[in-house]
Amino acid sequence: MKKIFGTILLGLMGSMSVFAQDNTTETPTEKKNIRKPSQDHIMIQLSHDRWAGAPDSVKTGGLGRGVSVYLCYDFPIKKSNFSFGAGVGITSNNIYFKNQRMVLNGRTGSPVFTETDKTIFKGQKLNTTYLEAPLELRYFANKNNRNTGFKFAIGAKVGFNGIGGAHFKEKESIEGKFVTYKTNTKRYMQTWRLTPTVRIGYGNFSVFAQYTVTPLFNTGAGPEDIRPMSFGICISGL
Repeated sequence: MKKIFGTILLGLMGSMSVFAQDNTTETPTEKKNIRKPSQDHIMIQLSHDRWAGAPDSVKTGGLGRGVSVYLCYDFPIKKSNFSFGAGVGITSNNIYFKNQRMVLNGRTGSPVFTETDKTIFKGQKLNTTYLEAPLELRYFANKNNRNTGFKFAIGAKVGFNGIGGAHFKEKESIEGKFVTYKTNTKRYMQTWRLTPTVRIGYGNFSVFAQYTVTPLFNTGAGPEDIRPMSFGICISGL
């Protein structure tokens, strides 16, 4: 009887030992959920466009507007809240004229600005399109999640209009119907431009301003003091 009882006791003790070992087995370490910060890969800018330094003979009017789309990459500066951003994209700017046309296909060495009758002509505008490379020094208050928090950037864009160039568009009334005419040329325009920029915002939204330091027209091929400028909103993220 004692042997049977002892055998049962030893069996129970063994079972309890195995159960205890099973309960004390360490669970696999859970993987940490590492969230990579937004790096402002995509920037979309909607702008109000103007000309600084335009002479009185150039009568701009209406709401000049433009759009820019850039694909960027962000290079963090060590573990700080600063980074360097570089990218490439395209920008299109539109300047409207008030009862005035811009003749780009004349025989002169510069564009000619002439008055028009608003009952016959309307919608006069000059469009310029550039391939641009933005370069920025960026600051993010929240470096771990850049979709939230204060952000600030200062830099410049290098633009090249050898692809899109420029065109002037207007509508003329012919027999009661408006017909659209467009003149494409880039012979008067500077091929390259340099545009310092600054933007400030919170999360994915910011406001920006930019001023082109290089003249719009070639030397001797147009008003030499005209400098394009823009300001507006920027949507960034991803």
